[in-house]
Amino acid sequence: LYIKAEGDQAKQGQPLYELYSPALVNAQEEYVLALDRNNQRLIQAAENRLSALQLPDETIGKLKTNRKVQQNITVLSPQSGVVDNLNIREGFFVNPGTTVMSIGNLDEVWVEAEVLERQAAMVNVGATVIMTLDYLPGEIWHGKVDYVYPTLDEKTRSVKVRMRFQNHDHKLKPNMFVQITIESQSTEPAVLIPREALIRTGKSDRVVLALGNGKFKSVEVKTGRFDDENFEILKGVSEGEQVVVSAQFLLDSESSKTSDFKRMQDLEWEDKNIAQVMGVINSIDLGNRLLNISREAITKWNRGPATLDFNVEPHIDLSTLKDNQSIHFEFYISDQHEFVIRELHVMESMSEKTDQHGATNHD
Repeated sequence: LYIKAEGDQAKQGQPLYELYSPALVNAQEEYVLALDRNNQRLIQAAENRLSALQLPDETIGKLKTNRKVQQNITVLSPQSGVVDNLNIREGFFVNPGTTVMSIGNLDEVWVEAEVLERQAAMVNVGATVIMTLDYLPGEIWHGKVDYVYPTLDEKTRSVKVRMRFQNHDHKLKPNMFVQITIESQSTEPAVLIPREALIRTGKSDRVVLALGNGKFKSVEVKTGRFDDENFEILKGVSEGEQVVVSAQFLLDSESSKTSDFKRMQDLEWEDKNIAQVMGVINSIDLGNRLLNISREAITKWNRGPATLDFNVEPHIDLSTLKDNQSIHFEFYISDQHEFVIRELHVMESMSEKTDQHGATNHD
C-alpha cells in the first residue's frame, strides 16, 4: 500500500497500491503471445481483457513495448481527492468485487436537504439556492437544485432535494449540517399581505380589513406560501382591499373579545416558552417517555448548549428513535417547569450514504 490511512490526499496518477493476481499475470501472458504471433484479432481481444481487468493504460502500453510480464501491478489514482473506505491492509487477499478504497473529489460537493411535503411542489430543478453554515458565520454559498427525489419519506413527510456547490477551498466537509434557502419561481399572480397583518390561531387565520370611515371588519382567510415578509392569501382577501397591519389584534377583538384576546396571550406565551433546536439523543427511557438530549444553544433565550432530560408528548413514537441520532425538535416549558417535546424530526446524516458524489471505487 502506498496510501496508509483514510483521509489521506491522493493526486491523479499517484500510485495507490500494488496487486499480485494470477489472473492478471495470465492475461498479460496471453497479450504477449498474441503480439508475438502478430494476430490482430487476438491482440485486440487480449488488450480488451486487460482493460476489463482495470489494468492501467500506462501498464498496457509498457507491456506492448517491452513485452515483459509484471508480477505485481501498480494501480494509479484516476483522480485527485480524499481517500475513503480503505478496506484493506498490506498482505490482504481480495476477491473480485472487493472495494479496495474510494477516492472522493471534494472540489464540488452534493448537499441534501429535506423539504416539507406542503412545500415540495414549489421546488424545481435549476432553482437558485443560498446556503449558510453555523460553523462559518458570514459566509454564503450560491448553488442550484440538481435533483428532486421522486418519492416522499413516509416517516418525516418530506422530499429530499440534492444541490451542487463548488468547494475549491474544501471548507465544506462531509456530514456537516447546513441551512438552505431555495428560491421558488411562481408564474401565477398572487395576493400578498405583510406578515404582521396576519392573526394566526390554532383553528383559523384572520385579518382585519379597513373599510374606510373608521370602519373595520375581521375576516377569516386561507393562507398559502410565505416568506420572512409576506403571506400569500388564497381566499378571504381580494386585490386592492386594505388590511390593518398595526393594532389589528385590538380591532379583531371587538368582534370576538373572548377568543381573540386569548390568541394574543397564546402568541406571547409561545414566543416566551417554545423553542426549536438541534440535538443528539444520548438515551431513551420508554417507560417514562423521557429522552436525554445534548442540545445546541438557544439564541433567543441566551442559553448555551446543555444536556437535559425532556418529556415527550404521547403522539410521538419513541420506538423509531435510537441513541446517537441527530434530531431537530420543538419543546415548551410546562406549568410544572418541565421541558416537553411536542414535535421531533430525525436528521439523516450524509455518513449513512453508501457512496459520496465524485467517489471512484477500485475493484
